[in-house]
Amino acid sequence: MSKDSLLPLLLGHVLAHGLGQASLRPLAKAAGTSDRMLIYHFGTKEKLIADLLSFAAGVYAAGLEAVITADARPATRAALLARILEQNAAPEAQPFMQLWWEIVGGAARDLPGFRTAARGMVNELLVWLEGNMPAGDPDPAGGARLLLTVIEGTLMLSSLGHEDTAREGLLAGGLLAS
Repeated sequence: MSKDSLLPLLLGHVLAHGLGQASLRPLAKAAGTSDRMLIYHFGTKEKLIADLLSFAAGVYAAGLEAVITADARPATRAALLARILEQNAAPEAQPFMQLWWEIVGGAARDLPGFRTAARGMVNELLVWLEGNMPAGDPDPAGGARLLLTVIEGTLMLSSLGHEDTAREGLLAGGLLAS
């Protein structure tokens, strides 16, 4: 087994059980290997988790990329936002959303490695958003930051059962068509 072949197996376990079950023995069992082999491939548990979260971000980004490129590139920020929110609401995205909130919670509690992982994932998402802004957008970097802020707020409210509050806010701000 290689590091690259282990990551999908480890991600499957973490998406199903969360990071709370991400100790070496359960991860090794999920990957069909030993905890010693995980350390051999990743060096430390912290590096394993960092690599795993980076891999998770890449899988998530690939899902977003597929949605964005499935049709013509969105012509407006609102259309891009709508596609991203629709993708994030899909059942197959829910394990990623749950993992994201677990990472955010760990970062908020300043657990070792969580803030670094979350910052890296947000930076990757900002780069992706900026590269996928509508053609001719007057400020792709600013637009990416705006959309990230709106997306995160919308997802947070939705995870708390306030989908209507998020929707009404998006409508009031002209970021969602009625």
